[in-house]
Amino acid sequence: MADIKLIQGRYRLLDRIGRGGMGEVWRARDESLGRRVAVKCLKPLGTRHDPSFTGVVRERFRREARVAAALQHRGVTVVHDFGEHEGVLYLVMELLEGRDLGRLLGDDARRPLPVPEVLDIAEQVAEALAYTHDQGVVHRDLKPANIMRLTDGTVKLCDFGIARLGDDVGFTSRLTGTGVAMGTPHYMSPEQIAGGPVDHRSDLYSLGCVLYELATGAPPFALDDAWAILVGHRHTPPAPPRRHRPELPEPFERAVLDLLAKAPEDRPRDAAEFAGRIAPGRASRRPSPFPEPRGALPAAGPLAPRLLTAGPPAPRLPAWARRMTTGSKAHTGGVGLLSATPPDASAGLTGAWTGGRGTADPAAPTPPGVRARFAERHRAGLDLGRAGRWAEAVETHRAVAVERERALGADHPDTLAGRYEIAFALGVLGRPGDALREYERVAAGRRRVLGPDHPDTLAARQETAFTLGRLGRFTEAQDVYTAVLAARERTIGADHPDTLRCRHNLAFNLGCLGRRAEAYRMAERVAAARARVLGPDHPDTLVTRYEVACALGRLDRLGEALGIFREVAAARARTLGPHHPDTLAARYEIGAGLGRLDRGEEALAVYRALVEDRTRAQGPADPETLRARHGLGVGLGRLGRWEEALAEAREVCALRERTLGPDHPDTLVSRREVAVALGWLGRWSDALTGYRRVTRARVRVLGPDHPDTLVSRGDEAHCQERLGRRGETAGTAEAAETAEAAETAGRRARRR
Repeated sequence: MADIKLIQGRYRLLDRIGRGGMGEVWRARDESLGRRVAVKCLKPLGTRHDPSFTGVVRERFRREARVAAALQHRGVTVVHDFGEHEGVLYLVMELLEGRDLGRLLGDDARRPLPVPEVLDIAEQVAEALAYTHDQGVVHRDLKPANIMRLTDGTVKLCDFGIARLGDDVGFTSRLTGTGVAMGTPHYMSPEQIAGGPVDHRSDLYSLGCVLYELATGAPPFALDDAWAILVGHRHTPPAPPRRHRPELPEPFERAVLDLLAKAPEDRPRDAAEFAGRIAPGRASRRPSPFPEPRGALPAAGPLAPRLLTAGPPAPRLPAWARRMTTGSKAHTGGVGLLSATPPDASAGLTGAWTGGRGTADPAAPTPPGVRARFAERHRAGLDLGRAGRWAEAVETHRAVAVERERALGADHPDTLAGRYEIAFALGVLGRPGDALREYERVAAGRRRVLGPDHPDTLAARQETAFTLGRLGRFTEAQDVYTAVLAARERTIGADHPDTLRCRHNLAFNLGCLGRRAEAYRMAERVAAARARVLGPDHPDTLVTRYEVACALGRLDRLGEALGIFREVAAARARTLGPHHPDTLAARYEIGAGLGRLDRGEEALAVYRALVEDRTRAQGPADPETLRARHGLGVGLGRLGRWEEALAEAREVCALRERTLGPDHPDTLVSRREVAVALGWLGRWSDALTGYRRVTRARVRVLGPDHPDTLVSRGDEAHCQERLGRRGETAGTAEAAETAEAAETAGRRARRR
């Protein structure tokens, strides 16, 4: 751009003061007004770039101009003009004299910054964010390089290039439709890393990362590997700042750690609340921000109230807050959760709705105190689930849903969010039939209110398909998965993480239908796509590689399957840690694979080590510890050590019955394993009693045609034959034939 010296006959470029991958920033003179300005120019992208990529980059540049020009605040860089000259897009801004915080930190003599300076910067940035959020703008790339410290001490936010206007959801979706999370790894929020929707609380998390670095000299996860940084944001609590720098004030440390909470609902309500916490006596003395200009972007529709959190009423939130409808998943334990879980984005709820459906009068406002009470009880239900108290979680969510339905309407997004959590908890409790009814109710309500292709509607439908699979209704599940996949490809693209998650589920379901080769091919394609989009060691990529190994096992390619399970376990140990639940789950499959290859002693060694690690990490009665012990018992049986196998199966069964309930699928698996051992020991009468008890429970819980139920009927038929009761087997002969075909699907369903 050095050959362009005068833009639009008005802005004369003097010298270049900054350069990036896509553009340059020049010091310039506005010839018309006789003032110094900064001009940001987008480089011409030429023919070597894909036209769609070029269009996206140019659109983002225009977006920055529109967003920034609408903001008028002492803490936000002022934009004077915008246009295109000889194919070059340009943005004219006030010329700032000072240094960005990245360069300030880069000066070794200034790292970390003095405590009073850190507090002053924190307060000013919080005020600027409070203003931009109130205008409906989320920055989404807050980092030291985008914050300027001027020579007079003023702090200004810069570069709104990937900012999101809440009123412009469709536009934002097109710009970020690749599924690649936008932002800078050291400062990205967990929900941003997950590729899910973000709101103002994502900026608060990024602010916490920036302030942590200003105060301690390094960001909270100062690692060399980008993926390790992202894993840290998602799963690792940051070290308290005062551990690195004891002279930091305790209130400041607590406030910053609250900003860095993994769940958005656990962070401060907004930037203004944070500013008040770190400088309760100073905020009121700072000059008030400039009033909202008449030219500012209007809100889309009526003003929406703030997110419902405990605390006094706060200023309005912009219109985008109305779209925050889905509570966070209360539980994500275990590897290979094939359901489409909503992003860990928000347990904050709308509190306002314009759907006009349901039993309540949509025009009648709900008192803020009532909404806050609903939100608080909703969070209590989530906390119960996180603590493993799922039965209590169901009752809490159900009570809140009933009250919300009465106050807000049956189809209010908050009511449906609560019912979604009921369904999830019921699934964890081993009650898929009850869970299915709730998921179908949520999906129907969201379809009516949000439309058939809304992400929340599709999430509920995908959970419906997953639950149909758990009930053995794989053909119905296939139809739902196929429809959801088509909608996701149409709305967000073939490589979006949510689309790939749906295709992954579809591959799993194909295996359950006995279409093993198709399942393997689809899982391989999904694994390759996830490696390309997310990276080879991303947890989702590894989940699909895990599924590829399972598919190979179903095809009796056991050696290949074992090799992949080992690779997945090693990658998870490297990225998540050796004792992460997903790493341990892969180790379980290594033990199972060794057993199927008749390498029984090696399998036992794997299981014994796994039981020790699970017990130490999660406790002796944790479901995953008991699953490892179940594997140990199966391994003992493979080696013909049936007395030991029987003792192990009985103990695991008793623990599962006590912790999970008598009819939980895992409990029934153990009860069947007891019967298997009794049969091998020649105690066929006792075995038949056990098999019948399992069959009755499975009919009650899963239905008469579920593959696991058919397996149980086949068990009964085999046992009666061994007892010489051939006349009694006539009614179960067909079931016995079906049982063999259903065995693989039943085993896979139990393991999941």
